[in-house]
Amino acid sequence: MVKKEKKKRNFKLIKRFLPYYRKYKWIMIIDLFCASLTTVCELVLPMIVRDITSAATDGAGLTARLILRCGIFYLVLRIIDTAANYYMASVGHIMGSRIETDMRSDFFAHLQKLSFSYYDNAKIGSLMSRITNDLFDVTEFAHHCPEEFFIAGIKIVCSFIILCTMNVPLTLIVFSVIPPMIIVLMIFNRKMRDGFRDSRKQVGELNSQVEDSLLGIRVVKSFANEDLEQKKFEKGNEKFLSIKARVYRVMAGFQSSTRLFDGIMYIVVVVAGGFFMLYGKITAADFTAYLMFVTTLLTSIRRIVEFAEQFQRGMTGIERFSEIMDTEPDIVDSKDAKILENVKGEIEFDNVSFSYESENKNVLTNLNLKVKAGESIALVGPSGGGKTTLCSLIPRFYDVTSGRVLIDGTDIKTVTLSSLRNNIGVVAQDVYLFSGTIRENIAYGKDDATDGEIQEAARLAGADEFINELPDGYDTYVGERGIKLSGGQKQRISIARVFLKNPPVLILDEATSALDNESEKLVQQSLERLAKGRTTFTIAHRLTTVKNADRILVLTQDGIVESGSHEQLVAANGLYSELYKLYSEN
Repeated sequence: MVKKEKKKRNFKLIKRFLPYYRKYKWIMIIDLFCASLTTVCELVLPMIVRDITSAATDGAGLTARLILRCGIFYLVLRIIDTAANYYMASVGHIMGSRIETDMRSDFFAHLQKLSFSYYDNAKIGSLMSRITNDLFDVTEFAHHCPEEFFIAGIKIVCSFIILCTMNVPLTLIVFSVIPPMIIVLMIFNRKMRDGFRDSRKQVGELNSQVEDSLLGIRVVKSFANEDLEQKKFEKGNEKFLSIKARVYRVMAGFQSSTRLFDGIMYIVVVVAGGFFMLYGKITAADFTAYLMFVTTLLTSIRRIVEFAEQFQRGMTGIERFSEIMDTEPDIVDSKDAKILENVKGEIEFDNVSFSYESENKNVLTNLNLKVKAGESIALVGPSGGGKTTLCSLIPRFYDVTSGRVLIDGTDIKTVTLSSLRNNIGVVAQDVYLFSGTIRENIAYGKDDATDGEIQEAARLAGADEFINELPDGYDTYVGERGIKLSGGQKQRISIARVFLKNPPVLILDEATSALDNESEKLVQQSLERLAKGRTTFTIAHRLTTVKNADRILVLTQDGIVESGSHEQLVAANGLYSELYKLYSEN
């Protein structure tokens, strides 16, 4: 049953991979034709040697003309072989790289479709390993797999037919060695594939660990925990070594078995062929041809053996590629999704409940809320009350478990994700700037923005002044994750990005909580300009930043427990009043 399952899995993987050849079918056809030409060249040589040897044993049969004719004929074949081999090595390899490029594009496009719930549990380093190392192995697989098997098939079939014309019993004896050889090598093949799969998985784990450690290098050094990180890395590194050692032991058994069967085949030809020649069942010329054909066969089998590691790496790469591609995004456009247009910004939560997949209890339960277009809503309350979750449901970062979220009376599940999110701007506490220039990061809000629009957005965000003071101005390189800028500067660039996007709905998720007082004041002024005239949801722990909100909602695990203006809630002496007094005292 296990063997059948593995065969089915192999068949499914190859079937999954085959469509990538469609664009390059003519390249592949010509490549296989060239492979057949190189094979003919190898098969003809033993026949030429046989003819010359046979003529020599006949006494007067060997002539200079025969030798030259054979030599010229073989030279022509070698020229054809050289041209065919050049095509295979160049165009064939490029085809493999193109297939790798196509797969990588599909892989990246699919990753872009996967929702937040997937990335909540995914390791970025592991995904990076799949999109680079795994698909690189597929390049060699894509080119060599059909080529090597095609060549081996021609050599084995043609050799069998040619040798049968010389001596059928000896041919059957020689070829009887091949089946047990294939069985043994297939056993090692399966073990190698398992080993390569474990190896790839561990490489992904190592990548994730290295990425985590290097991105947090400032924390590591501030706690003087370099030795701790080294120990953690060494543990993963040693595990990788043990997996590689296991793989190499299997490979050693694989290659040693091949050498053993090589020797057995030569012994069979020498001993059995010797006895056939002793009793006049085979000529010296045929015996010489047999030895050369066996050498050709073994060369072919060796190439398959050498390719077996590559083959297994390729199959492992395709398998890991398929695992991600088979992961269906849980948030997609409905079949009849329409484009959301002319958005005013009225938001409604209609009996909404939500729970994360990894949790058994609801974060939100039967929540109802109506927000007018242009209204400013502040969400406050203890951690874990569902403030960020509630805001994440508006752009469909997550889908509600039950109930509906509506914009301007339209269920957001009935509109396209791109049109929905194009009408919503998000400014988060953890600002992410892409590696590049300030100009490129601001333009992320509108990819066709002019320099004038970029500068105006920066001015509105209060970022124009500090940008112009930088040596390269808007062309200043911000470093990875904006490491060269302060927290306040990064936040103002992220606000400029949203100004450029100009959405009717705005979500501010603790946008000033990580800033110092001076930076907070500047960013808060920028946010007030940004929020003007837009439907705004502000999540805040610093309660002084939400005093001017049209409505403040106090959200706890029991839902919305209080609602009103700052003055109303303070006067009510409820939870908000307690939080505000506590914050004021602090």
